[in-house]
Amino acid sequence: MSKKSRVMNVLQYVVLTILSIISIFPFFWMIIAATNKSVDVTKGTMVPGTYLLENIKNLMGSDLQYLTAFKNSLIIAVVTTALAMVVSSAAGYAFEVYKSKARDRVFSIVLLSMMVPFAALMVPLFRLFSKFNNIPVLKWIGLNSTGSVIIIAVATAFLIFFFRQNTKTFPRELIEASRIDGLGEFKIFTKIYMPTMKSTYAAAVVVTFMASWNNYLWPLIALQSEEKRTLPLVISAMGSSYTPDYGMIMTAVVIATLPTAIIFFIMQKQFVAGMTGSVKG
Repeated sequence: MSKKSRVMNVLQYVVLTILSIISIFPFFWMIIAATNKSVDVTKGTMVPGTYLLENIKNLMGSDLQYLTAFKNSLIIAVVTTALAMVVSSAAGYAFEVYKSKARDRVFSIVLLSMMVPFAALMVPLFRLFSKFNNIPVLKWIGLNSTGSVIIIAVATAFLIFFFRQNTKTFPRELIEASRIDGLGEFKIFTKIYMPTMKSTYAAAVVVTFMASWNNYLWPLIALQSEEKRTLPLVISAMGSSYTPDYGMIMTAVVIATLPTAIIFFIMQKQFVAGMTGSVKG
């Protein structure tokens, strides 16, 4: 290896090390802050403290109903992710596999919906879901219900686009062979397509779960009672108090970060493969 190559390798490692430190530092500081008192956090101390258990005790003993909010967020994120995997993947699969004259036009309309900011949809959605409260059959997706938060995230333009693009790499020979063997379209989708595209599903699970878990704006509007609030709403309320306890807030943030971190680290290999469009048998 030449001297110039060695210098370039050293520079690359130095740059990557600096970028890694910058990326990891917020998480490091968050964990350090969770172990200290509020006054130490405001001072900017970078030394681990001994106040973690006290912060957890204060958090669980507060009137913010943190555990209830954690349960609400978990239910919404899990149900949303499960339904989105079925609905959005089926839509992406159908858009790619079944050809028709109107297919590309409809798909273009779906993609155009990504251009509309959610802020422009809040008022129409609020009026629509408020009317569902007066209809007994649809009351489960009316305002102040978990269904109102779940239903709008089940089929998103991004997920449909993501599944359609990854379906382009799916071997069409498998579909034709399955049809010749007598499998119906539903069984082809559930027994052939879904197991083969597990890397794509893993990537979609990570993205959808994180988006649902961290969702703030729509739950703020739709969930109007304290017992229905999710974690982002509770943490926001903690930070907006007159005298915020920063140690307790950081403890709440650390606990709220754990589910998404666990899911990502468990599925990181499949996530990378799915994002690059790989097909795993």
